[in-house]
Amino acid sequence: MFFDSWNEIFRVLAMAGLAYPILIAVVRASGKRTLSKMNAFDLVVTVALGSTLATILLNRQVALWEGALALGSLVTLQFVTAWASVRFRGVRRLVKAEPTLLLHEGRLLHEAMR
Repeated sequence: MFFDSWNEIFRVLAMAGLAYPILIAVVRASGKRTLSKMNAFDLVVTVALGSTLATILLNRQVALWEGALALGSLVTLQFVTAWASVRFRGVRRLVKAEPTLLLHEGRLLHEAMR
């Protein structure tokens, strides 16, 4: 009920020890954008990175280097999207939402809150 075999436990520990440094290297190589000033798009990529790491750790059908390639691909696609959003207005409107003012001069803007 708690685990299938000790081999699986050791495999997860070994994969965590190998995959985690790869994740750190990929995130560090991608720059500060991956970790700060997140918008909704960045949040989705961050969740996808976590999901990918979990898959690497728990799914025996995913090899370490396949998982590393998936992590690198997600960060590369995020970088390309960020680069395109700086240069092209259409891409920027697609991936970044404009903030909505909810309070103005001490008054709640109920229409905006809806």
